Amino acid sequence: MADTGLARRELLGGAALFAMAVGVPVAAVRWTDTAEVVTDRQRALLRDVAQRVLPRTTTPGAGEIGAHDFVILALAHGLDGTRAPAAGAALPATITRHQRRDGTLDYLDWLEWQLDAATHGDYLAAPPAGREAAVAAIDKAAFADAGPDAVESPWRKLKGLILTAYYTSEVGGSRELQYELVPGRWDADIPYIPGSRAWSSDWTAVEFS
Repeated sequence: MADTGLARRELLGGAALFAMAVGVPVAAVRWTDTAEVVTDRQRALLRDVAQRVLPRTTTPGAGEIGAHDFVILALAHGLDGTRAPAAGAALPATITRHQRRDGTLDYLDWLEWQLDAATHGDYLAAPPAGREAAVAAIDKAAFADAGPDAVESPWRKLKGLILTAYYTSEVGGSRELQYELVPGRWDADIPYIPGSRAWSSDWTAVEFS
């Protein structure tokens, strides 16, 4: 049937959401329509990376609030175009080696490979300073101004999903940011106090990148 693939994806997506609701680790969910498995190691690696993107300050970090689990589900559902086939021949080998049979990119496989390579074989076994440096190097390369023809690094999507996960969570939306139920009242001119937190109910004031 023509809608078999769609029905399968909907079923898998529902299963994943149910698994999270009852406390089953996301890593236990198998995405059988692409023969893709999120391993326990990839989940642990992504949690560590999320925590380095947004570390603990006066509020918990991104890894602590489960941003990595959001990212895993977001990737499975193709949020932000992450299930679209990657453009062909111009892609470097560092990306094409992580493409699936349908042309889509396995973002977690790419991230695992990149970080292991940057830490001489095992990111999770590297000292904290080494892991910090590896994530920083990937981030710097991804956001470097490399010209209009440069291929976008997969890290941009991953970092965007981590930030989205955090700032739409209870911690990020009401403790890291200020929250006021909209519409609220309109103030045409308010003083700015250095160090003030942005408003989670005003998305135009929140810059995730």
